[in-house]
Amino acid sequence: MADSREHTVTGTTGSVVAREWPCERPRYVALLVHGYGEHIGRYEYVADVLTAHGAAVFGPDHIGHGKSAGERVLVEDFEDVVSDVHAVEELARAAYPGVPVVLIGHSMGGLIAARYAQRYGAGLAALVLSGPVLGVWELPHTLLAYDELPDVPIDTDLLSRDPEVGAVYAADPLVWHGPFKRPTLKATVRALETISKHGDVGRLPLLWVHGDDDRIVPLSGSRTGIEELRGADWVERVYPGARHEVFNETNKDEVLADVTGFVDRVVMS
Repeated sequence: MADSREHTVTGTTGSVVAREWPCERPRYVALLVHGYGEHIGRYEYVADVLTAHGAAVFGPDHIGHGKSAGERVLVEDFEDVVSDVHAVEELARAAYPGVPVVLIGHSMGGLIAARYAQRYGAGLAALVLSGPVLGVWELPHTLLAYDELPDVPIDTDLLSRDPEVGAVYAADPLVWHGPFKRPTLKATVRALETISKHGDVGRLPLLWVHGDDDRIVPLSGSRTGIEELRGADWVERVYPGARHEVFNETNKDEVLADVTGFVDRVVMS
């Protein structure tokens, strides 16, 4: 397990705790953007692979998540979260000046990363989206139709074919195990609309990885968003039988090899 340290940055609406997995003379910085209800500590294995590949790795706990401030899982506006991630990028650039930055977002983090690329893509070397909330995602619309949001916890079997992943998730005190919050669902709908309106990422290289048995963020809905977002340089990897968390799947090493291979091409070319 790679060594790591924590930083606290001033976020848009409160203090944000970010994790750094340092690397001496890195070839690139990997900026990780986690998903809804979780925290950056769940990406320890990803960070280990990336640091071994020559990356310095950074990632925040979003506001209302993990060790950061704020009411749990309450996001009023994803533009604020994008700004918070940018503060962590600036922290990384100060630590490793002149090193290319690769943005990697999973699930809701894919939504944040996609919007980040629209706002700050000129400073990025590459974008990786894993099971991203993009395009058509029915869940928020379904839940917002209720007068009172149902308290239905996530079925942890949908995360990965590896049952240990679900067991660890269910026991993690930094993971949110309660219901969605209405403002967060509304903010998600607005963010999807905003991304759709703001066009593609131009020349920014994009890798999209997704499990074809993802029942949390279905492949077909994300494909709609990817088609709008992608520029001329993009790669798609769909993994048969894989569920939502492809970085925690039984074939995670294949997935991460696809990520590092993509980074080698775009950063070293």
